[in-house]
Amino acid sequence: MASIAVIGTGYVGLVSGACLADFGNTVICVDIDEKKIETLKAGRIPIFEPGLSDVVARNVATERLSFTSDATGAIKASEVVFIAVGTPPADDGSADLCYVEEAARTIGRAIDDYRVVVDKSTVPIGTGRLVEGWIAEEVAARGVDIAFDIVSNPEFLREGSAVYDFMHPDRVVLGIESDRARETMRAIYRVLYLNETPFIETNLESAEMIKYASNAFLAVKITFINEIANLCEAVGADVKAVATAMGKDGRIGPKFLHPGPGYGGSCFPKDTKALADVARRRQSPLRIVEATIDANAAQKRRMVDKIEKTLGALEGKEIAVLGLAFKPNTDDMREAPALAILEALVSKGARIKAYDPEAMKEAAWRLQAIDDRVTYCASEYEAMKDTDALVILTEWNQFRNLDLAKARHLLKSPVLFDLRNIYDRVQAESLGFTYIGVGR
Repeated sequence: MASIAVIGTGYVGLVSGACLADFGNTVICVDIDEKKIETLKAGRIPIFEPGLSDVVARNVATERLSFTSDATGAIKASEVVFIAVGTPPADDGSADLCYVEEAARTIGRAIDDYRVVVDKSTVPIGTGRLVEGWIAEEVAARGVDIAFDIVSNPEFLREGSAVYDFMHPDRVVLGIESDRARETMRAIYRVLYLNETPFIETNLESAEMIKYASNAFLAVKITFINEIANLCEAVGADVKAVATAMGKDGRIGPKFLHPGPGYGGSCFPKDTKALADVARRRQSPLRIVEATIDANAAQKRRMVDKIEKTLGALEGKEIAVLGLAFKPNTDDMREAPALAILEALVSKGARIKAYDPEAMKEAAWRLQAIDDRVTYCASEYEAMKDTDALVILTEWNQFRNLDLAKARHLLKSPVLFDLRNIYDRVQAESLGFTYIGVGR
């Protein structure tokens, strides 16, 4: 058991802090946003993540988990400090490390004895050395000699199943270069060691690279099947059969072979751009990753073209859209395909009736520039009423089992754009729909 401060209560920080407390550690989650801290103290979770509220409530009740805006006090009270702040993309695609630097310098000004400082944020390769330098500068400025170690411990959490992923990881990666820090991290993750979870220990740079390389590879895989889907449409093949057969090959595997409107979220868009930026700066460009970034943007545009080609001129058309979050079981709309697609449809004169089980509040402010053309509905069927087409953008479970006969009755025009391929074409067409999927 260890005493831990987690700086940052965003998605990664809050999930990590709550789960580390559930492992038996004492955790203080820190954020400069006092309103967010008061919300957490009141027992309200500012993000939608299945199971997280239960973990937070359980560990607050046992006093293993607490929240504060006093970073200095939390650092002084803890043996280990996790940095879990945001690293938003700059205009050039690079990761903005200003929050990481601020956290590191705060640590350097606060520590009064040996600490293990853990980078949990997704950061470019080389950031661990920068954090080490920033802390050292602040310690030196105080005229004291205090030892500390830096560890890189990247997260591999899928939104919508983050709690499960933290508790049952495929592997835990530790960029770690001292025996003292190694023993501390083993104590923190003792539960996972007892469960024989694979631990990969390496240097700081390799751990940072593992995170970026993993996300980039998955983004490439998604984009590959999307481009295969586009070719299937051109040659008369069915991408669903193609992907199923490909996935049976053990060297390929079935995961992330589901064509759709492009990837989004807080990780893949940001991390591919940041990795490409690092590679260009080191004169070692990653052409596959750069092509993936371009192809993903093109895939979103292609969905709009698909809708326009079927419906004709979009001026005056009203379109029902089901699903706004970038994936099911989250309210996250960062880089969601819905953002680009809805904005493009509206720019061509369409009006939108939208429904999402969790993301409509998030959508309202992210799409505020077109809010006069978007109506947020109370249910999927309300969204469909008297519209010229139905577009499925996110494969929430409740959208996988729609009453298609009822939908056919509600729609003014029976056109179904199934951009997640969750329905059978024959079934839809037997009910009178014009069915348009992806790669089928």
